[in-house]
This record gives sequence, structure tokens and C-alpha cells, in this order.
Amino acid sequence: MDKPTPKDKPPKKAAPRKAPAKRTPRIPYTRAEIEEIFRRFSIQRPEPKGELAHVNPFTLVVAVALSAQATDAGVNKATKDLFRVADTPQKMLALGEERVREYIRTIGLYRNKAKNVIALSRKLVEDFGGEVPRSLEELVTLPGVGRKTANVVMSMAFGIPTLAVDTHIFRIGNRLRIAPGKTPDEVEAAFMRIIPDHWLYHAHHWLILHGRYCCKARKPECERCVIADLCKSKEKTTDIPAPLVELPAQVIG
Repeated sequence: MDKPTPKDKPPKKAAPRKAPAKRTPRIPYTRAEIEEIFRRFSIQRPEPKGELAHVNPFTLVVAVALSAQATDAGVNKATKDLFRVADTPQKMLALGEERVREYIRTIGLYRNKAKNVIALSRKLVEDFGGEVPRSLEELVTLPGVGRKTANVVMSMAFGIPTLAVDTHIFRIGNRLRIAPGKTPDEVEAAFMRIIPDHWLYHAHHWLILHGRYCCKARKPECERCVIADLCKSKEKTTDIPAPLVELPAQVIG
């Protein structure tokens, strides 16, 4: 007689593989070099300012939301009269979408922006008691307000250190290899990891101004750069830094 065969044991299930942890890209800068970069920016522009005209946190939210795909000077021209009659969400709601459109019609995408201004005003009144919230999580729930806008408002209206990544900061992070990333969020996270806390409050403005006036998109003006000796960009044309002196006041426009 054939011996009874033992029942086949079910094969063991392979343990699910863990996704490899995302590595933080290594950057070619020491902590001392990063500290020196922002120290020089602080001497060059001790008190950098934003250009968008506003009278309170609400008008700042509106102005920043309107500034998408528009110049700050153009937004200021349009909001000068608007904010005289509607500087609170309650007054903006009373004004109505049609009249808001008339005030901002010189700004690109003004129809959709007017709709957003009314919608965010309504949400502020209904959900936040007419007050602009201070947290990123709450700010981004407002119509027309994204992460960049929220960061600008937190910094300029409430003095909360943040970093709003625009095209200039995105370019600098990757060009200098100091905060590389494929998306603005990645560049923001990379900068937030490396910027010393005591420089963070003004870092947003310093980086924008550096990108706008020196490390320009088409061709960086390395001969005017105060960090040329520290810069690790493959595009740089000199290792000699420009004289470290305080510049005339410049605004972000």
C-alpha cells in the first residue's frame, strides 16, 4: 500500500515590501556656507519689503490672490479704489461680484478672480467670523488661495516665518543646487530644512530679490553677486563676489 502523503502546506505569503525611504538630496554646501550666504543677504538688504499695497490681513489676501499672472504694480492700481470701499469681507460681499469685476477689470483673468474674491469673502464671514485665519491649513481652504498665497499672508500679515516658492525661488533652489526639487513644494521643503531659523523671516524676500535682480532667469549676472565665491552653480561665470554693501531699498514687484 502507498503511504499516505502529508497534506500540502499552503505556501507562506511573502511579506509586503516596504517602499524605500525617500532620501534627502545631498547638497554641496556646508552649514557654515549656508549661514554665510544668508548673512550676506542680510547686509545687502536689511529690511526687504513686499510691494503689494494692503491695509489689513483681508486686503492682503485679496491682493495676493489677484496677483497671480499679474504684476504687483497692476494689482495695486486696480485695488487702490477697491480697498477704499471694501476693506473687510463684509463690505466686499455687499459690493457684489459685478462691481468687484469693474474695479479689477484691468487685471488678467479678472472675471474668475472677482468670483474668487466674493467666494473667499463669504467663506471668511461664514466660517471664520470675518477674520483671516493664521494657519496654512485654514488659509488654503479659501477660494483662490493656494499654498504660495497662504505662505505670503502668514509672513506679511502675521509675522510667521514661511517660504513662499515663486519662479525666482524655484530657479535659485535648483540652479544653485542649494534646495533642489522637481516641484515648488519640494523646493520649499528643501529650503526649510537648511535655512537657519534666525534668517528665515526675511529669507523669502531675499531669495526673490536675488533672483529678480541678480540671478536672472535668462542669464545670471554673476559679477554683481555677493555670494559668487560660495555659489555651486554650474552656470556661474566668476568666483569673485561683488562688494558687500547695503543696496538702495527695493520692493518685490
